[in-house]
Amino acid sequence: MLDTVTPTVVTMARATLYLGDAYLLLARLGWVDAIVTDPPYEFRAEGGGHYRAERQGMDQILDEGLADGFDLSIINPLLCGGVVVFCHNDQLPQVLPYLDGSFERQALCIWRKKNPQPVANKHYRPVMEIYIHAWNRGYHPRGTLLELDREIVAMSPRGDAKFGHPTVKPDAVMDKIITNVAGEIICDPFMGTGSTGVAAVKAGRRFIGIEHNPKHFATAVERLRRAHEDHVPP
Repeated sequence: MLDTVTPTVVTMARATLYLGDAYLLLARLGWVDAIVTDPPYEFRAEGGGHYRAERQGMDQILDEGLADGFDLSIINPLLCGGVVVFCHNDQLPQVLPYLDGSFERQALCIWRKKNPQPVANKHYRPVMEIYIHAWNRGYHPRGTLLELDREIVAMSPRGDAKFGHPTVKPDAVMDKIITNVAGEIICDPFMGTGSTGVAAVKAGRRFIGIEHNPKHFATAVERLRRAHEDHVPP
């Protein structure tokens, strides 16, 4: 059983990674400038027909609890200056009012996929994913006029680029988001395989990541080590 009192910790020059439960650990870490995270969506993960039979991504999502949703209390405005959070379309009625009551301003943004999955499953085809950037005074979005677009257009990862994770975000998406986020310390309480951390290290920021799945945690450690080798001077 995972030790949530004394979690496994891996430290690097610009990153500290925790193997543990974010709901228990995040408040203990103190203030961070921004929470940037892709938490478990809450959505109906059944169906898919022949397409699902050929690809096991949706089964992996169910097996790992990635369709169970997340507790909004993980986003505490007393512990961060801003937040970027991905969510499913069906979660917006809960997430938007919560952020509106917690932060000074917010913006609804999208990642539009060049290669969406060819399914609809009695809904709309998943041609985009939604994320919300909310912030308090002094932590407004940063970047050039072009970098402040609310839309990112990028390929959805396939094959080895998924790092064994069914919902990994591409580097182009996370690089753009980190460009827009203010502050030095970036935290991802649902780190997965470390995509947020890689983008943060590349941008010269400090990163704190929490992940409860040992397999994905090990992948994140390896990815962050490689990012340090490539982008942090010795």
